[in-house]
Amino acid sequence: MIVWLNGTHGAGKTTTSALVQQLIPDSRVFDAEKVGETLMDITPGLPWTGNFQHWPPWRPLVVETARHVLDYAGGTLVMPMTVLVEQYWREISTGLDRHGIPVRHFVLHADQDTLRGRIEGDAHLGPSAFRLANLEPYAEAARTWLHDEAEVVDTTHLTPAQAALRIAEAVKG
Repeated sequence: MIVWLNGTHGAGKTTTSALVQQLIPDSRVFDAEKVGETLMDITPGLPWTGNFQHWPPWRPLVVETARHVLDYAGGTLVMPMTVLVEQYWREISTGLDRHGIPVRHFVLHADQDTLRGRIEGDAHLGPSAFRLANLEPYAEAARTWLHDEAEVVDTTHLTPAQAALRIAEAVKG
């Protein structure tokens, strides 16, 4: 099984995924961003798109990597990854479904002011123009398709531990 934690930057996906992993037996965290980083390391580089998710190889490579890891190790993969383009989510979820891999799709949501504050106050990564630029695309995806496709966990007033417990209970329940 895959527990996919979606949502924009600053919603708490990375922190929450590590906590979810501790609460679900036989689970591992797989950050699909690493697949994008691998593609970014190709020399000379792939055509510039501004976001590795726009590269057509990224989506099937995420599916195949997840499939092979699950075939090899079993258990559950907890995947923290923002996917705001509906077509990309369809490609990934359809690909996983073709391999018979069930997906529990959660969106970690917070209001725009909270997200902006988290991004601007991030002591580890610092303020990020890229992360701030994704607030409006996230809001648009949430309004048009994303919140209909996933179980929404509003993290505005939750700690990452509280959000992780809600997700783990939903998965186990």
